[in-house]
Amino acid sequence: RSDIEGVEEFHVRGSQVSKKIATYANIPGLKALDIGCGIGGPARMLREEYHCDVTGIDINREYIETAQKLTALVGMKEGIAFIQGDATDLPFNDGSFDLVWTQHVQMNIQDKEKFYGEISRMLKTGGLFIHYEILSQGNGQIEYPVPWANDERISFLSAKEDLEKIIEAAGLKKIRAEDETAKGIEFFENLLAGIKEKGVPAIGLNLLMGDSTRLKITNLLNGLKNGSIELQSGLFMK
Repeated sequence: RSDIEGVEEFHVRGSQVSKKIATYANIPGLKALDIGCGIGGPARMLREEYHCDVTGIDINREYIETAQKLTALVGMKEGIAFIQGDATDLPFNDGSFDLVWTQHVQMNIQDKEKFYGEISRMLKTGGLFIHYEILSQGNGQIEYPVPWANDERISFLSAKEDLEKIIEAAGLKKIRAEDETAKGIEFFENLLAGIKEKGVPAIGLNLLMGDSTRLKITNLLNGLKNGSIELQSGLFMK
């Protein structure tokens, strides 16, 4: 998996932050759902390092097909699966999972009540929800394009307080919250310095973001630095 680590996790700080938030609760062996799984990096980490039985779901068919191919490439055959589906209309029975996991997903979902309602529906009583998200703050004005949206038409940022109210209204109790903004700024400053010195890496997030990678990262970094957006991680329980 180390050969593809630079591209398999499409969120700020990549595998570093995934490994951190995985320690928020006792998760080994849990039945887990990764919503907005992308090409499957965190799902593979949860399977390999925590022996979770993981299902990844994403609306993007190409991401799912790539996730399946990469998972086969690294030799994972059991306890992990990927399917295409809608995060606001999940194809699973109530209480199907012990753990729901999302990273940088809700920014592209307008109906957040429905989204978090589905997350709550997926969880057994006592089930865990771990998330890592980009949120608006202050005036919330950012320059586009950014990694999750080329323009404001598919960007639906919420403030932390508003989002937590929606999550709690869905029946999930906040256990832990951490501000990840400073570490995100440091990550992007180092990344841009590396691109300036060595050029765009052969295998990196540019494979997912295309030719505008540097501009998208710069706009996101500027938003974090000027206080219009922030990074938050958290743990909730049903």
